[in-house]
Amino acid sequence: MKHTYKITGMTCSGCVASVVNILSKIDEIEQVDISLEREEAEISMTSHIPITTLKSTLPDKYSISENASQTSEIGMGGGAEKSKLQQLKPLFLIFLYLFGASFLVHYKNWDTGEAMLDFMGFFYIVFSFFKFLDLKGFSESFRMYDPLAKVVPVYGSIYPFIELVLGLLFIMRFQIAAALVITIIILGTTTVGVTKTLLDKKNIRCACLGTALKLPMTEATFIENFIMVVMAISILIIEFI
Repeated sequence: MKHTYKITGMTCSGCVASVVNILSKIDEIEQVDISLEREEAEISMTSHIPITTLKSTLPDKYSISENASQTSEIGMGGGAEKSKLQQLKPLFLIFLYLFGASFLVHYKNWDTGEAMLDFMGFFYIVFSFFKFLDLKGFSESFRMYDPLAKVVPVYGSIYPFIELVLGLLFIMRFQIAAALVITIIILGTTTVGVTKTLLDKKNIRCACLGTALKLPMTEATFIENFIMVVMAISILIIEFI
């Protein structure tokens, strides 16, 4: 079932990420989507949670109250899955464009290794762009599941810059071996965090496209990172080992 609540006290995307993180830790809550502009939270839960429980969970700076407009319970079947696919549509479209661009650049003189390098370069540049739109919000969301960002918070703030530099290195064909090794390390680390989140069945927002788009943490996030890691390992073995 889904319920809509009014939440006040949030002033930035960092506050949104903090509230989502706190509410997601409640066992009965499956997913939390918050609109900072409307000051509303749409919460999916397995069973009804008293408003007093929600209030006691949040810090005093935030106020939560029931909203008059409650969304109806989602039935069993394909409804929830369809909603998830709809939310992931931007991610699938971006991947389609990246694959298409990489193919078109090399289709006359096809070279799989070169196409893979361009795909990885385009990937990093495009994904870093979305993160730069809300650097602070991304850092807060990224810290929820990336193991290194949890231990070293500043890592979340510099991660988009790392992605941008890696993208340029791949496109410019400069220090490719180093860029591949760094890719394996940082995306491998993130994949560990994503895997743990999925196994723990935590419903949190994926930060791969920053906070501009509301993407749920799903198997698609794991596949996205896994593809990049496999590409990096393959090129490293073929070209440098």
